[in-house]
Amino acid sequence: MGVDERARASLAICNQVKASREFYASTLVGCYLPMFDEVDTREIIATAWRANKRVFVPVLRNQSQMVFCEIREDTELAKNDFGIWEPTRGFLMPPRNLDVVITPTVAFDKKAHRIGMGGGYFDRAFAFLRHRTQWIRPKLLGVAFRCQEVEKITPNPWDIRLYRVVSDTQ
Repeated sequence: MGVDERARASLAICNQVKASREFYASTLVGCYLPMFDEVDTREIIATAWRANKRVFVPVLRNQSQMVFCEIREDTELAKNDFGIWEPTRGFLMPPRNLDVVITPTVAFDKKAHRIGMGGGYFDRAFAFLRHRTQWIRPKLLGVAFRCQEVEKITPNPWDIRLYRVVSDTQ
């Protein structure tokens, strides 16, 4: 996708997320700070702040652990070893306490299976959702461009399915 097309598609996706009942009902929002080729979520974050929601972004703590750290407009950021922006300090929130989590997605299918960047950080952070009997929280909303949809993803036993996927095809 070109830069302009990606920006238009990102805005369409953000508008759908912001209009969703999951986002509207949330107080504690997990989101990610986008890399160049991902859906740009900064509009979701800005809207959450305007609505007095608290926003938490992923922070990698070691080779296998991801936690969520609160981010505000004046939060100092630094790039981690993977080139991803993270807060340098802030209040940490356990993933199970978040209401909704906007999740980056490399590929997805119609059953809301997701392929991420390959590190398994999201799957480990939300492993507690694997044996749920009903989906209360957090609701994992994958965001992706329509060109990232694939016919079928065969999930691994450790993969955590998304609550739903929001793309620019909806």
